[in-house]
Parts: sequence; C-alpha cells; structure tokens
Amino acid sequence: MTDAKMHYDKMTKTPLAKLIITLGIPTTISMLVTNIYNMADTYFVGTLGDSPQAATGILFTLQAIIQAFAFMLGQGSGTMVSKELADNEQEKASTFVSSAFFTGLGVGMLLLIFGILFLSPFMRLLGSTETILPYARQYGFCVLISCPVAIGSFILNNNLRYEGKAFYAMIGLVTGGLLNIFGDYLLIRVFHMGVLGAGISTAVSQFISFFILFYFFQKMAQSSILFKAISKEKSVYLTIMSVGFPALIRQGLASISNGLLNNLTKPFGDAAIAAMSVVNRFSSFLMCVGLGAGQGYQPVASFNYEAKKYKRVKQGLLVTMAISFCFVACLAIPGMIFSREIVRIFQKSEAVIAIGEHALHFACIGTMFLPLSVPVNMLFQSIRKPLISSILSLLRSGLMFIPTLLITTHYLGLTGIQISQPLADIMTGFISIPFIVVFLRQKQGEESRL
Repeated sequence: MTDAKMHYDKMTKTPLAKLIITLGIPTTISMLVTNIYNMADTYFVGTLGDSPQAATGILFTLQAIIQAFAFMLGQGSGTMVSKELADNEQEKASTFVSSAFFTGLGVGMLLLIFGILFLSPFMRLLGSTETILPYARQYGFCVLISCPVAIGSFILNNNLRYEGKAFYAMIGLVTGGLLNIFGDYLLIRVFHMGVLGAGISTAVSQFISFFILFYFFQKMAQSSILFKAISKEKSVYLTIMSVGFPALIRQGLASISNGLLNNLTKPFGDAAIAAMSVVNRFSSFLMCVGLGAGQGYQPVASFNYEAKKYKRVKQGLLVTMAISFCFVACLAIPGMIFSREIVRIFQKSEAVIAIGEHALHFACIGTMFLPLSVPVNMLFQSIRKPLISSILSLLRSGLMFIPTLLITTHYLGLTGIQISQPLADIMTGFISIPFIVVFLRQKQGEESRL
C-alpha cells in the first residue's frame, strides 16, 4: 500500500475521536510546552521585579504579531497541501508549502530589520513605560533576531500537522521549549544575566526548534520544500493568504488588543501591567488546550471535506467541541479556585497578586466558552470558507474585545481591564452558536454551497 493510500485511509476511516485526539494531543503538548516556557520566562523574570516582568507582557504582544504572519502562511499553505494530497497532487502540495516557507523567511527578515532599527519607539507603541523600556529593549532585540526562524518553525509545524504528522511537529517544538526553560534557569539564576538572559534563551530555542522541524519535514512529509518549487504565479500566494487570512486576523487582533490593553493599563502602574502579563500567560496556557483539539480537527476537516465525507466533517466538529470543553474545564476550574496561589507562583508582590487574583478568576470563566467558538472557526478555515472564518476571527480579539475593553475601562477602571477579555469570550461563544447550528443542519452534499 502506498503512503498516499495509507494516509487517505487514515484520514477517512479512523474513528473520529481517536483520530482527532491522536492528531490533537501532540499539538496540545506542543502548545502546552510552548506556553510553559513562556510562563517560565514570566516566573524567572518575575524574580527580578515588577518592571522586568512587565516587559515580558510587552513582548507577548510582539510575539503575537510574529505568530500572526506565521499562522496565516502556515495554515493557509497547510490547508491547500491537505487538499492537494487528498487529490493525490504531491507536486502542487510542494509548490504551496515551498512558496509559503520562503515567503515567511522573507517576512521575518523585514520584521527583524525594521524592528531593530526602530526598537525603542516600537516597544513604546506596544505599551512600554519608561521604567519598562530598558528591559523590553533587551528582550525585544532577542525576539526580533529569531523572528525569521520563528515564522519558519510555525509554517513547518502547521504543514506537518496538516499532513497528519503532528507527532514530529511536537518533537521540534517541545525540544525547543524544554531547552528554553533550562536556558532561563542557567542564564538568569546561574549567570545572573537578567532579562537579556531570558531573551537569549528564547532566541536560541527558536533556532533549535527550526532546524529540528526542518529535518523532520524533509524526512517525513509527502510534500517537499525546494527552491525550484517556489511558485511564480500570483494566484498561489493569493490563495495561501486568503485561506490563511482568518489566522492572521486572530493573531493580528490579539497583538493589537494586547497593545491596547497594555496602554490602558499604564495609568495603574507597573504592578498592574505585570499582573495582567501573568494572567495573559496563564490564560494562553488554558486556551492552547482548546486550540490543540481544534488544530487536531483541522486536517481531519480539510481532508474529509475535499474527499466529500461531509457527515464525517460534521461529526468531527461535535467531537472536537466535546473534547475541547473537557480539557479546558479540567484546567479552568482549578484556576478559578486557586487563582491567588497561581499568581503568587509568578510574583511575590502583594500589589501584583491582588490585581492578578481577580483577573485570573474572571479569565478562567471566559475560557470555558472557547470550545463554542474555536472549533467552528477552525472548521470554516479548513474547508476553505475564509469569509465566514474571518468574520468569526474578528469577534474574540476585535469586535467583542476592543469595544468591551474601552467601555469597561472607562466606567470601571482597573476592574474593567480585568473583566473585558472574559466578557468578550462569553459573547463570542454565544454568537458562534448559530454558525454551528446552520452548518450541522445543512443537507448532505450542500456544504459546498455554504
């Protein structure tokens, strides 16, 4: 049996719960480890004071910007690669992944060059105060240096997932994440390099992850990354960007909203920025659990939709929502109960703990609604319905969050900042329900006209 036939049977015949969990668990582990090393940065840098820790929150926004471009190219090309492999078109699949990969490296180089040239104003734009700026510059320089390989890694990771090779994608990210945690300890605790040590550790881990992922892709993937496969056709790039546009919206709005959050938090001091940094890191840890199951579902939805297995796509959506809710609830409920203790792990300052405790409690409530919004958003992206997916992507960090943040902060001050994202998550969850119902009620064979 050929690799293509084995892959077809795996994606169309394996029981859905087993297949989604099999593909989702490596992705979830990858994202958990990535968030754990982000939290390790927050923990180790938190021992240096409020301002250094607040700098990690500022750079969280920059990392969201980098991921926005990476996920657009990675998920856009991955969706098309899955489609072409379902049609047994390996050469076309190689064209999509090669074009996205080298475009990503180019975008990363532009971000690196312009980011370093305008480093201080860039950090201020992202919400840095004058007391945070020296630390944000050190960390930001390292993040920007690793920008091209970070984007390349996300593109490789997404395409490995869409080819059903999530285990190998996991190895690359997990190895880099574990090395980052060790590097934080070594450079901050042993060599006392402060925030710069955390930045260097992050950059080195990104390079190591990139080379591991590139090796596995060249060895394990059905498609290939080749210079000669880079497309000269504008339509290829437009297709990648249009299909991946919802991912750009999700991550891009996350960076804009985080920057706005940082700027609105400035008047409440460095302690408030540090507290929200801790909460955002932990919330991302919870969110990645829901995203992990959704990303495990993406290649299943994309492949089966192209193979006209529409009933399987619908059933997969329900299975994914159930798995996501169970996983998120297992972490969110303890997060609500022990919110004060969790914040205390990262910061001993009573001012930070007081602000972070309530914010984390609210954030955990909001994450319980993610299983309503995340899977259906990923569904429409994976079946190449970018308009609907883009609308859904606009909700959480844009249409719902930004107005909510501005209104609640104006009337409630710091409390408004603490509750704005959870309120946006709850509203996004409810708005997603009609999209779920309409898709599930489509008659067999009508999904292509959605």
